[in-house]
Amino acid sequence: MAEVKKIAFGLEEKVACALTYVLGWVTGLVFLLAEKENAKVRFHAMQSLMFFGGMTIISFVPVIGWLLSPLVMIVAFIVWLMSIYKAYNGEEFELPVVGKLAKKQLARMK
Repeated sequence: MAEVKKIAFGLEEKVACALTYVLGWVTGLVFLLAEKENAKVRFHAMQSLMFFGGMTIISFVPVIGWLLSPLVMIVAFIVWLMSIYKAYNGEEFELPVVGKLAKKQLARMK
């Protein structure tokens, strides 16, 4: 039987990766601060923080944010579901634009 990696909060790696997306940027931030060793979990946490944080900021921009808010919410919901599913299944994936930014930011934090 394969050894299961345990990380922050005593969770399995794949569970932690999926949970980084569950409450958007909030869980991304929590896991980024709590997990110091596991690069995979930290990447998903940073990607979640950047994507959903950006979506939150866009939704608050006067006029443009309010007009685009329904579209932003639909896109965010689809990305949210896809991210949880792929992260739980151990798939390596980068969201367009945000994935590369997340990797660069994590490299700077080392």
